[in-house]
Amino acid sequence: MHDPTMNLYLSVEQVASRFGVSKDSIWRWKREGEFPAPVKLGGNTTRWRLADIEDYEGRLRCGLAMFLDFEPVGLS
Repeated sequence: MHDPTMNLYLSVEQVASRFGVSKDSIWRWKREGEFPAPVKLGGNTTRWRLADIEDYEGRLRCGLAMFLDFEPVGLS
């Protein structure tokens, strides 16, 4: 089945707003190598795939849960 979010793209402003940080922070995270790489759509247009951002957010949540030794209720 086709995932409708696969072809949705976010600008650096939208990504920064999503994470509550500045545009400079997004570029710094990208340079540091942990953040998803953007895609060039032509000319000076750079965007992030929404699916890549959502995957990254999922990994952050998993990492936080492991760090806190989180056990979901009702999954035993």
